[in-house]
Amino acid sequence: MNCEKIKEKVSIRLLLESFNLFPVKENQKTAFYFALDREEKIPSLSVDFVKNTAFDFGTGKSYDVISIVQIINKCSVSDALKYLSKFDYAMVYDKNVQDTGQEKIFHIIQVSDVKHPALIQYLKTRKVYEQRHLVKEINYELNDKKFFGIGFLNDSGGYEIRSKYAKICLGQKEVTWIKNELNPKNEVLIFEGFFDYLSYRNIGKAENSISDCLILNSTAMLFKVKDRLKDYHKVSLFLDNDANGKATKEIIQNNYDNVEDCSLFYIGFKDLNEWFCNFNEKL
Repeated sequence: MNCEKIKEKVSIRLLLESFNLFPVKENQKTAFYFALDREEKIPSLSVDFVKNTAFDFGTGKSYDVISIVQIINKCSVSDALKYLSKFDYAMVYDKNVQDTGQEKIFHIIQVSDVKHPALIQYLKTRKVYEQRHLVKEINYELNDKKFFGIGFLNDSGGYEIRSKYAKICLGQKEVTWIKNELNPKNEVLIFEGFFDYLSYRNIGKAENSISDCLILNSTAMLFKVKDRLKDYHKVSLFLDNDANGKATKEIIQNNYDNVEDCSLFYIGFKDLNEWFCNFNEKL
């Protein structure tokens, strides 16, 4: 993806959150943050969530997501692009919606058990139909057009939406924690996406697991859980076997003790779900 596409597709709000930067005051389309390069008592950085840009009234400088990474990390464009590569571009993009550059307005019409034949078939194709009770059928309206998909709830009340045609997040992007009261914070299993988690649930030994589970819903969300992971005696990783997953694995291995890389179990496949689908095709 080229620089211009990255500027459009990486959410500036999510990028700032990855640096633990949050609005001092905001409305639906804009917000004020403290400056990126100095301390101040009155916020001067105006962020436009619709245009995905920022303007510093104190210096007169304009920023996009690439230059924001550059100024915070004091790095080159090339290194900034590497940092931005960990973000899930798809979460702000829907294949069914024409990209007009305008703010995407959504409305959830109905949340129900999965009943639509197309969604049932989609779950069967991904070999996780047995876990349908862990997801919902979401009927929603996006920019005045109606759609439906499989929805997985995150901890901010947003839904990760997946279907044959869509990969988006409705609402605020966030992780999903699944706690087990029988687990005294001994082990946490980390999954990159919820289809990997559902696949794990289909594996026989998972039925007896008492571990907590963390679904990142995007590796860019790792910064939100770094402190909480310190509470666990063991961290087991079920991340993707791609550059993004490997980079996230390296960060976790460098910051925590007793980390097990479970991606070796499905080496040669992109992720746990792809391996699980391939394994079951051969049965």
